[in-house]
Order: sequence, then C-alpha cells, then structure tokens
Amino acid sequence: MFQPGELVVYGATGVCRVESIQQPEPHSALQGKTCYLLKPLYQDGVIYTPVENAKVPIRPVMTREEADALIGQIPTMQTEACRAPTIQALTQHYQAVIRSGDRRDLIRLMMSIYAKQKQAEAQKRRLGMVDERYMKQAERLLYGELAAALNIPFDQVQAYIARLVEEQTSLQT
Repeated sequence: MFQPGELVVYGATGVCRVESIQQPEPHSALQGKTCYLLKPLYQDGVIYTPVENAKVPIRPVMTREEADALIGQIPTMQTEACRAPTIQALTQHYQAVIRSGDRRDLIRLMMSIYAKQKQAEAQKRRLGMVDERYMKQAERLLYGELAAALNIPFDQVQAYIARLVEEQTSLQT
C-alpha cells in the first residue's frame, strides 16, 4: 500500500501524489472499499481509486538510478516508423503501448513517431493528427515520470535526455 505523500504512476494519467487513503462517502459506487485520493502532478483534478484496483495499474515512480539507466539505453534502442493499414489500427497500436505503461515501449513509440515526423518534413508534409496526439501523450507520461524521478522541472526533461545521450554517444566514438 502506498502512503500519503508518495509519488506513483497511475495508468495513462501519469505521475500522481497520494494525498490520502480514505473511505468514500456513503452511497458512493466505491462504498466499502479503501481508496487512494490521487492528485495528478501535470494536470488538474483529483482521482479516487480503490487501493485494490485490477483495472488500472498503479506503481511507484522509478528511482533516479533507474531513470538514468533508462536514458542510457536510448542510443542502443532500435525502432522504425510504425505504419498501419488504417488509422484505426494505428490508434489501437498506440493505445496499447500507452496502456502498457512500459517505459522502454514509450521511448520506442516516441522514436517511431519522431522518425515519421522527419520523413513527413522531408516530403514537405505534416505529421498526422493521430501521431501528434500519441506523441504528446507518450511525452507527458515519460517526461512526467522522469521529471519526478530526477527531481527536475518537466520542461527540462527533454534537454536533460538530449545532454546525456549526447555525452554517451560522444564517449562511444
């Protein structure tokens, strides 16, 4: 059980602070269940979720060491632009990656969409709306967790990653 004040990753919402553990109001749909009151760090609102929730995964935020190790793996990750026969198939693929919460898969998804963006720019075209939407969602989830783990502002995560990847790449050459 997580304790008040702890940071957790709650499904596709991202990083939340556990504000309290409480019993919901009488006549609530969650009556009789112990619930977390979660406050998302990077969006408005609060979330009540049962402590025993099988539908939406909840896990601790990665440690600083795990974050640096994950960033260190980026140069070795292989990916290519994801193509699907229909927009619906592409959306389902992206949703599955987002729902999985796997950090490495989020990075691969972002790298894949970035490759598509570069290809589109080379052809003087724009990236598709589905790609843009899921890129933003993947960035929000991954950068949010990295910001919490590294204790840096959300808007500095991308530069932090770029600097570490650049340092690692220059050491290898």
